[in-house]
Amino acid sequence: MLRSELVRALRASSPDDVKPAQVEAMVDIVFESICAALERGDRVELRGFGAFSVRERDARQGRNPRTGVSVDVGAKRVPFFKAGKELRHKVNLGAGAARGD
Repeated sequence: MLRSELVRALRASSPDDVKPAQVEAMVDIVFESICAALERGDRVELRGFGAFSVRERDARQGRNPRTGVSVDVGAKRVPFFKAGKELRHKVNLGAGAARGD
């Protein structure tokens, strides 16, 4: 699902007095809030959906796949998402239904 599709789905399920620009602003606020929390190193938990957190990666020796030359890869922080139990369950039910299980 694209961001625009999410906005469209929220507009379709919202009351008529909510303007499309307001729905788009709400989506922006949610995403910006998640990003800001992760920048601070906080964990963002959405019950039933999952949790966003930041993981530390150590510096390491990498290899340029094109040339094969060793390169230093610096330490970094990366976002991580762990799906919640309800989301995993829904995904597995959907996968079984699609396969005909």
